[in-house]
Parts: sequence; C-alpha cells; structure tokens
Amino acid sequence: MITRKKVFDFVKNEYQVLPDYPWKSHSNYAVLRHKDSGKWFCLLMDITSDKLGLQTSEKIDVINLKISKEFIGPLRKKEGIYPAYHMDKSNWVTISLNEFDKLNEIKDLIDESYELTK
Repeated sequence: MITRKKVFDFVKNEYQVLPDYPWKSHSNYAVLRHKDSGKWFCLLMDITSDKLGLQTSEKIDVINLKISKEFIGPLRKKEGIYPAYHMDKSNWVTISLNEFDKLNEIKDLIDESYELTK
C-alpha cells in the first residue's frame, strides 16, 4: 500500500513542494500546488470507499490527479483508478492508494498532473 508519506516525500524531492491543508473542516485533506502559480496538481483525501462506488464504507486514502483526456478512459479500466471524486471527471482521476503496492506505479501520473497544471 502506498502511504501519504511516500507521496509527500516524492513530491518534496521532485518538485520541492510541501502539502497545504486549506480546509479546517477537512484537516486531513492535503493539496499539492505549484510554487509559482499556486495551481493544484494533486489532492490527497481520506474518504469512505463507497464514494468511489465500492461495496464497503472503509476509510481510504485517495489521490486526485489531472490526466490527459486521451488517457482517462483507458486508465479508469485499471484496478484502483476511478472517475474523479469531487473534481471534473473529464480531466481528473481518483486513485486509491490502498490498491497500489509501490509508488513507482503512479509516479508517472503524478508527473503528468504536475506538467498539465503548469
């Protein structure tokens, strides 16, 4: 399982970006933003899995990433990748961190989200 710490460490090393916690009512929701523009390229949240259409209400960590439109459809066919929760589904996906073993499996997607939101 990928942890928040692994995602935060990767983003800090790769882009020198630290998480921002903008909502008092959702104090565990972290935004990762471009330093220069403040635009988001990642949103990490803990939600119940039923919000992704799963048959359980277990609390899970997810990450929302912006993806090129031509890759959204094929990506959503992969286990652990869902239509974006609480974001524009035509441009973003939600990834359940619980369903991936290694950060390497999603690093390219984080990089793409960073590039697309510049």
